[in-house]
Amino acid sequence: MEKAKRVLLKLSGEALAGPAGKGFDEATVKAVARQVKPSAEEGVEIGVVIGGGNFWRGRSSNAIDRPKADQIGMLATVMNCIYVSEIFRSEGMDTEIFTPFACGTMTKLFSKDAANQCFREGKVVFFAGGTGHPYFSTDTGIVLRAIEMEADIILLAKAVDGVYDSDPRTNPDAKKYDTVSIGEVIEKKLAVVDLTASIMCMENHMPMAVFGLGEKDSIRKAMKGDITGTVVTVDDK
Repeated sequence: MEKAKRVLLKLSGEALAGPAGKGFDEATVKAVARQVKPSAEEGVEIGVVIGGGNFWRGRSSNAIDRPKADQIGMLATVMNCIYVSEIFRSEGMDTEIFTPFACGTMTKLFSKDAANQCFREGKVVFFAGGTGHPYFSTDTGIVLRAIEMEADIILLAKAVDGVYDSDPRTNPDAKKYDTVSIGEVIEKKLAVVDLTASIMCMENHMPMAVFGLGEKDSIRKAMKGDITGTVVTVDDK
């Protein structure tokens, strides 16, 4: 696969939490930053979306109304982006954080023009807060931003090292795909991203790649077009 000029990288909140499964694991986040930095220095335009599962999942409490639960999740992603952005800065990168809602002086309100200017300045751009609306996941958030920002590909760094025909955590005979079409992902409900996000990818011809965050240099390799996991293909434009 060719090296992309502009990518959107999705990081799992749980994966960044390390062995503890919640909060932050600084060593893990620093390792991610050190993989991203060479590509940023080479001129790859990098956007980052982070899940909030290390703090909150949409159904963490059945006592809370779904829209309010989703709002808590949005704020979790903002906290994650602020933290990871600062770790990236400590490793020598310039960053900017955008949200779809005002967060005082902590982030900037998202606009395509402002984000494009940050890319031109060589900054790593964090897109926090999802879509800003309940009932939409960070999967939908990253697909929306990838389409808006005209990214070449979405890179999904997950705890699982690719797309399988069934859950490899429960089925030892699960088979991994090297490539799979977005149509097959939707038809077989392969759970690469949620259904809404999958359909958006199909309709807007946005390819994805899924790989294991824990694999050595997996992000660095993916940035260079060397996908160790699964490439999700779309029809030609």
